[in-house]
Amino acid sequence: MDLSAKILLPGGAGLVGQNLVARLLARGYNNIVVLDKHRANLEMLRKIQPGITAEYADLAEPGDWRRHVDGAAVVVMLQAQIGGIDYQEFVRNNVETTRLILDEIERRPGVRLIHVSSSVVESVADDFYTRSKKAQEEMVLASGVPCPILRPTLMFGWFDRKHLGWLSRFMRKVPVFPIPGHGRYMRQPLYVGDFSNIIISCIEKPVENRIYNISGHEEVDYIDIIRQIKRTTRARTPIVRIPYSLFYALIWLWSRFDRNPPFTTQQLSALVARDEFEVIDWPGIFGVRSTPFAEAIEETFNDPKYSHVVMEF
Repeated sequence: MDLSAKILLPGGAGLVGQNLVARLLARGYNNIVVLDKHRANLEMLRKIQPGITAEYADLAEPGDWRRHVDGAAVVVMLQAQIGGIDYQEFVRNNVETTRLILDEIERRPGVRLIHVSSSVVESVADDFYTRSKKAQEEMVLASGVPCPILRPTLMFGWFDRKHLGWLSRFMRKVPVFPIPGHGRYMRQPLYVGDFSNIIISCIEKPVENRIYNISGHEEVDYIDIIRQIKRTTRARTPIVRIPYSLFYALIWLWSRFDRNPPFTTQQLSALVARDEFEVIDWPGIFGVRSTPFAEAIEETFNDPKYSHVVMEF
């Protein structure tokens, strides 16, 4: 891939986009365009990565943003509504945006697409995020636009505002850190640095256009994730198990006062759903090293350049 080739990232001011931009720039790419409607995170991206084009765009509405598809070598579809309590926001930001982007790509046969889906499309959970991501992936498949579809599990890494990053900040603010029930809820966390490198591999060496389940290669219980964060950040907050029903009630109460809560009852239900996702040999398929969990946590919270940068929630 020519380093001057235009790479378009709809929704690129989020967790994956910010990490992907950092790694693309480190590899020498110099024609990166990010479209997003989160103004604060766009501004942060402009400050830390001044060599890219980062523009405000509501991708659920036809608009001037469509001109950026012209001349693009690759479009990496990253836009996603992850949390919230209004289902229509998920439909608008996950489904309606995808329809418009696909329409633009279909008009330009030379543009390659990489679609970032989610492991939740195979989850037993039934929440707003899962429903909308299933509808989004079905739309991509039905469009006939050839592309690899990547289904990552729960991700963490630099710039994480919602998942492990939020948990680490919450840990520093509270006298005790509550764990719902026994805390033995198996997760397959995926380092977003590894996932970004998988996307770059797809950009540089087009792979077979099919679905890839990109799961973390280590199974880690939720309570052990929290303990690893505590060790890495040197926090002193005690970790305390509380009854699941009490934890659920506290999350529900929080959502009554916060329109965009950091953790919802739907996400809590998904946490305990006992999902186990397929583990494929993505290091072999994409030529990307799988970073050990403890090493990835260390990079996430102690990297001198990016660990201190936090996106707006």
